[in-house]
Amino acid sequence: MRYSLPLVTAVLLAGCGGAMTTTLTGTSPVPTPDAFACVRGQLKALDFRQSSLDNNENRVTARQYDETVRRPDVSFRRLVDRLEIEVAPGADGAVTTLTVKASTFAELTTQRGPTEVQERTSERARTAAEAIVKKCSGGGQ
Repeated sequence: MRYSLPLVTAVLLAGCGGAMTTTLTGTSPVPTPDAFACVRGQLKALDFRQSSLDNNENRVTARQYDETVRRPDVSFRRLVDRLEIEVAPGADGAVTTLTVKASTFAELTTQRGPTEVQERTSERARTAAEAIVKKCSGGGQ
Protein backbone atom coordinates (compact mmCIF):
# COMPACT_ATOMS: atom_id res chain seq x y z
CA MET A 1 0.00 0.00 0.00
CA ARG A 2 1.16 3.50 -0.80
CA TYR A 3 0.46 6.31 1.60
CA SER A 4 0.78 9.97 0.87
CA LEU A 5 3.23 11.53 3.32
CA PRO A 6 1.18 14.76 3.81
CA LEU A 7 -1.95 12.72 4.50
CA VAL A 8 -0.22 10.50 7.07
CA THR A 9 1.36 13.56 8.71
CA ALA A 10 -1.99 15.35 8.89
CA VAL A 11 -3.67 12.33 10.49
CA LEU A 12 -0.88 11.97 13.05
CA LEU A 13 -0.93 15.67 13.93
CA ALA A 14 -4.72 15.69 14.23
CA GLY A 15 -4.54 12.74 16.60
CA CYS A 16 -1.85 14.34 18.74
CA GLY A 17 -3.43 17.80 18.84
CA GLY A 18 -6.59 16.75 20.65
CA ALA A 19 -4.86 14.43 23.09
CA MET A 20 -4.38 17.19 25.66
CA THR A 21 -8.09 17.93 26.08
CA THR A 22 -10.11 15.81 28.51
CA THR A 23 -13.66 15.10 27.33
CA LEU A 24 -16.34 13.77 29.67
CA THR A 25 -19.94 12.94 28.83
CA GLY A 26 -23.02 12.12 30.82
CA THR A 27 -26.75 11.70 30.36
CA SER A 28 -29.54 13.17 32.40
CA PRO A 29 -33.23 12.34 32.79
CA VAL A 30 -34.10 16.04 33.21
CA PRO A 31 -34.99 18.38 30.31
CA THR A 32 -32.19 20.22 28.51
CA PRO A 33 -32.98 23.70 29.96
CA ASP A 34 -32.85 22.35 33.53
CA ALA A 35 -29.53 20.58 32.94
CA PHE A 36 -28.13 23.74 31.34
CA ALA A 37 -29.20 25.79 34.37
CA CYS A 38 -27.46 23.24 36.60
CA VAL A 39 -24.24 23.58 34.57
CA ARG A 40 -24.27 27.36 34.85
CA GLY A 41 -24.85 27.13 38.60
CA GLN A 42 -21.99 24.68 39.01
CA LEU A 43 -19.58 26.99 37.19
CA LYS A 44 -20.23 29.65 39.82
CA ALA A 45 -19.88 27.14 42.65
CA LEU A 46 -16.52 25.97 41.27
CA ASP A 47 -15.23 29.58 40.87
CA PHE A 48 -15.06 29.43 37.07
CA ARG A 49 -15.88 32.65 35.24
CA GLN A 50 -18.20 32.34 32.29
CA SER A 51 -16.49 33.62 29.14
CA SER A 52 -19.16 32.91 26.52
CA LEU A 53 -22.79 31.80 26.40
CA ASP A 54 -25.01 30.49 23.62
CA ASN A 55 -28.54 30.05 24.99
CA ASN A 56 -29.91 28.85 21.64
CA GLU A 57 -27.46 25.93 21.38
CA ASN A 58 -27.07 25.41 25.17
CA ARG A 59 -23.30 25.94 25.13
CA VAL A 60 -21.15 27.75 27.64
CA THR A 61 -17.41 28.25 28.09
CA ALA A 62 -15.68 29.25 31.30
CA ARG A 63 -12.15 29.85 32.54
CA GLN A 64 -10.23 29.99 35.78
CA TYR A 65 -6.76 31.49 36.24
CA ASP A 66 -4.04 29.87 38.36
CA GLU A 67 -1.63 32.60 39.47
CA THR A 68 0.15 30.36 42.00
CA VAL A 69 2.19 28.33 39.48
CA ARG A 70 5.76 29.53 38.95
CA ARG A 71 8.14 28.52 36.17
CA PRO A 72 11.75 29.46 35.35
CA ASP A 73 10.61 31.08 32.10
CA VAL A 74 10.44 34.88 32.07
CA SER A 75 7.66 34.82 29.47
CA PHE A 76 5.39 32.57 31.60
CA ARG A 77 2.53 34.48 33.21
CA ARG A 78 -0.05 31.99 34.54
CA LEU A 79 -2.09 28.88 33.80
CA VAL A 80 -5.60 29.12 32.36
CA ASP A 81 -8.07 26.26 32.88
CA ARG A 82 -10.91 26.23 30.35
CA LEU A 83 -14.19 24.33 30.27
CA GLU A 84 -16.37 24.00 27.16
CA ILE A 85 -19.79 22.58 27.96
CA GLU A 86 -22.61 21.58 25.64
CA VAL A 87 -26.03 20.34 26.74
CA ALA A 88 -28.11 18.70 24.00
CA PRO A 89 -31.23 16.60 23.67
CA GLY A 90 -30.28 12.97 24.28
CA ALA A 91 -30.78 9.73 22.42
CA ASP A 92 -31.31 6.09 23.42
CA GLY A 93 -33.66 6.84 26.30
CA ALA A 94 -31.72 9.77 27.77
CA VAL A 95 -33.56 13.07 27.86
CA THR A 96 -30.36 15.15 27.86
CA THR A 97 -26.71 14.59 26.94
CA LEU A 98 -23.97 16.61 28.64
CA THR A 99 -20.47 17.03 27.13
CA VAL A 100 -17.68 18.76 29.05
CA LYS A 101 -14.25 19.45 27.53
CA ALA A 102 -11.54 20.49 29.98
CA SER A 103 -8.20 21.94 28.88
CA THR A 104 -5.29 23.88 30.32
CA PHE A 105 -3.18 26.56 28.67
CA ALA A 106 0.06 28.29 29.71
CA GLU A 107 -0.31 32.02 29.16
CA LEU A 108 2.93 33.57 27.98
CA THR A 109 3.85 37.22 27.51
CA THR A 110 5.57 37.66 24.16
CA GLN A 111 6.54 40.61 21.97
CA ARG A 112 3.20 40.24 20.20
CA GLY A 113 1.23 40.18 23.43
CA PRO A 114 -0.38 37.38 25.44
CA THR A 115 -0.03 33.95 23.83
CA GLU A 116 -1.56 30.69 25.01
CA VAL A 117 0.07 27.29 24.59
CA GLN A 118 -2.01 24.21 25.35
CA GLU A 119 -0.67 21.80 27.95
CA ARG A 120 -1.87 18.59 29.52
CA THR A 121 -5.17 19.14 31.32
CA SER A 122 -4.55 20.12 34.94
CA GLU A 123 -5.98 18.14 37.82
CA ARG A 124 -8.05 21.16 38.85
CA ALA A 125 -9.73 21.42 35.43
CA ARG A 126 -10.30 17.66 35.27
CA THR A 127 -11.83 17.62 38.76
CA ALA A 128 -14.13 20.54 37.90
CA ALA A 129 -15.32 18.77 34.73
CA GLU A 130 -15.99 15.58 36.69
CA ALA A 131 -17.93 17.52 39.32
CA ILE A 132 -20.14 19.15 36.70
CA VAL A 133 -20.89 15.85 34.97
CA LYS A 134 -21.60 14.15 38.30
CA LYS A 135 -23.83 16.91 39.64
CA CYS A 136 -25.76 17.70 36.43
CA SER A 137 -26.23 14.25 34.91
CA GLY A 138 -27.87 11.10 36.15
CA GLY A 139 -30.45 13.03 38.13
CA GLY A 140 -27.87 14.24 40.65
CA GLN A 141 -29.32 17.72 40.67
